Amino acid sequence: MQNPVRKIIHIDMDAFFASVEQRDHPEWRGKPLVVGYPGPRGVVSAASYEARKYGIHSAMSSKMALKLCPHVIFAGSGFSRYKEVSKQIRAIFHEYTDLVEPLSIDEAFLDVTENKINLNSATLIAKQIKSKIKEQTELTASAGVSYNKFLAKIASDYDKPDGLYVITPEKAEKFIEELPIEKFFGVGKVTAKRMNELGIKNGFDLKQKSLEFLCKHMGKNGEFFYAIARGIDNREVNPVYIPKSIGAERTFETDIFNMKEITERTKEIAQMVMDRCKKANTYGTNVTLKIKYADFKQITRSKSLHYKVRDTETLMEVAEELSEQVNFPYQAVRLIGLTVSNLDNQPGEAYQLDIEFVS
Repeated sequence: MQNPVRKIIHIDMDAFFASVEQRDHPEWRGKPLVVGYPGPRGVVSAASYEARKYGIHSAMSSKMALKLCPHVIFAGSGFSRYKEVSKQIRAIFHEYTDLVEPLSIDEAFLDVTENKINLNSATLIAKQIKSKIKEQTELTASAGVSYNKFLAKIASDYDKPDGLYVITPEKAEKFIEELPIEKFFGVGKVTAKRMNELGIKNGFDLKQKSLEFLCKHMGKNGEFFYAIARGIDNREVNPVYIPKSIGAERTFETDIFNMKEITERTKEIAQMVMDRCKKANTYGTNVTLKIKYADFKQITRSKSLHYKVRDTETLMEVAEELSEQVNFPYQAVRLIGLTVSNLDNQPGEAYQLDIEFVS
């Protein structure tokens, strides 16, 4: 176990988008609500806790959400409002420390080992932050407190909503050993399935595996999993946000077959991506084209370049080259997406992509 020298807080807003909508529309409070488009091609972006009781969750189709809860309320995205509230919340963080690392519009890490109010207890600081957020925004947040980012992140999700959970060094080992592997930060469905196949069901099982075994079966993530099974995470809270990739996608109201329309829609998406790259002041050398067909089959095609993509025309040239590898004329297209990655890591503004529902 590493020597606990830092005090890390992870703050995660509770059902953020949906909660902002319920706050701004009192008639929706206490009712099942989703942020999304209610049409046949709509997708749920966020769900209130009342909606979650019906099994509704983000990324679910609006059609399925309506099937699970016919009286669910659909709220359109108020992204400008979400950003304003996020700025309010971030200002509260900076009252305590400048070591604030945003993960998204509604969550962040804070290093309060040394803090502006000279308070020795990270738990008390977390309580104060939660209280100020509630007072100033009428929203609730959950907080996780521990000695590293990995454990703080897990702790914030442990007692939602409006929770505060602390993982001290003394109880970290037992907590990790009993934690189901799918609850580990960084373990998605695919990785969890892979680990289950390797006989890894929880943190205890993970800890039994050697570094060589994990590197062999989990690749470059093997060292990370080996360390966190032992409560070791030496990553610092980095106040400079550098995006790993920037992209945009569109789900269409009706399937499209025509190549001319496909090209026009791809150009629109390419323009959005480059606008976002310029705003974040970062450019990449890898382009990925994502296609989802009418039968929901999804494919991606990528290309690495020896130069940075800095304009829409260049991005479209690469996208058109990638599209030649796709059977566009033979299958209807439901969704198109473009992503630029391998960014040049110029420090930029913390950047959250706009929510796209349907077009």
